[in-house]
Amino acid sequence: MSLFKRRRFPVEIILLCVRWYCKYGISYRDLAEMMQERGVAVDPSTLFRWVQRYAPEIEKRVRRYQGHRSGSWRVDETYVRVGGKWRYLFRAVDKHGQLIDFMLSDRRNTQAAYRFLRKAVKTMSDCPPESITTDKLASYPKAIRRLKYEGLLPKEVMHRTSKYLNNIIEADHGALKRVVRPTRGFQSMKTARATIKGFEVMRMIRRGHCALTQPGVTGEIRLINKLFGLTA
Repeated sequence: MSLFKRRRFPVEIILLCVRWYCKYGISYRDLAEMMQERGVAVDPSTLFRWVQRYAPEIEKRVRRYQGHRSGSWRVDETYVRVGGKWRYLFRAVDKHGQLIDFMLSDRRNTQAAYRFLRKAVKTMSDCPPESITTDKLASYPKAIRRLKYEGLLPKEVMHRTSKYLNNIIEADHGALKRVVRPTRGFQSMKTARATIKGFEVMRMIRRGHCALTQPGVTGEIRLINKLFGLTA
């Protein structure tokens, strides 16, 4: 398999490590010790390279199994530390808490809000929004008006500002941050984007927000194997 060419570890071991790191919120050093207990000696720096290379690939391949999303979107942003500074993670879920999309940005302005919503609309082209609920950040109305003007968002899409309705995504931010916390901050925007893609996609799979062949850990393993053409 060309994607894993020149890797001295079996594909199954690589995918297991990437899945565990992105799923359980552990450090690379802890994961290396866990693998050592299973008789696999792998350096934390190697685990880091695997996550950077294969977590985005899992996220890209799993999109086809994401399934239908509600047209009622909840949009908000939270913070993650990158290079010793706070950066903005824009996120959107539907009214059931199922992930729509996410985007890391060093700005929290109209242009960033526009780029994120445009990305989310493109990602969910088969399930366009009927309503978008945000906080009172002034950037969102401007971004939504621009998307409508450009024809990227239907004119009838309703924009609401509601703290109560956005509780679902604010709670989801907290759950995501529990996985992010062991990283103690990211070194760069590039590494942060790649790692967060892994965190988001594994949370989506684990919560059953993906078309698994069967529920539970066995279903997760089979789905990841299927994504890379491995036998179950």
